[in-house]
Amino acid sequence: MAYLVLGLIVFLGVHSVRIVADDWRTAVVARIGANGFKGVYSTLSFIGLGLIVWGFGVARETPVLLWVPPVAMRHAAALLNVIAFVFLAAAYVPGNGIKARLHHPMVLGVKTWALAHLIANGNLAHVVLFGAFLAWAVMDFISARRRDRMQAVQYPAGTAQATAIVVGLGVLIAGVFAMWLHGMLIGVKPFG
Repeated sequence: MAYLVLGLIVFLGVHSVRIVADDWRTAVVARIGANGFKGVYSTLSFIGLGLIVWGFGVARETPVLLWVPPVAMRHAAALLNVIAFVFLAAAYVPGNGIKARLHHPMVLGVKTWALAHLIANGNLAHVVLFGAFLAWAVMDFISARRRDRMQAVQYPAGTAQATAIVVGLGVLIAGVFAMWLHGMLIGVKPFG
């Protein structure tokens, strides 16, 4: 569990710089350059992610059960994960209505994904991992929306066509991930 917690501190800590120290981040970027900052940021993120993956795998070997979620929560989690993938697609497809309306769909996708996994899993490692990501995503979303208001950021209106592409792409990727990739990468088949 220690490696999981350390990985979360490193990974989410790096991803929290804009939440807690945006002025410091701006000063560092000015001092070492955007590419230098991205290099340090990426390296620390990679190390943190590696520790999370390793630590979570080790923690899953000796699970500490906190509760047994009802079977219905698996179905709710499946639906929430489809929504999370739609949000993820909305972050990258230009001109869609979801991003125009919600402004930060990637962070909303992380929130939805973390919540889905929290309600469907009842062991300590899951609570630590997904609880940490949910708490971070809530804080990041609030911070990002505050920055948008302070900077008077305007998001262009989305088109129905781009929004339809986002929904279709999100549902397709969610299906592929649930049916094949989740089992291959995570070792758990949600529907098998």
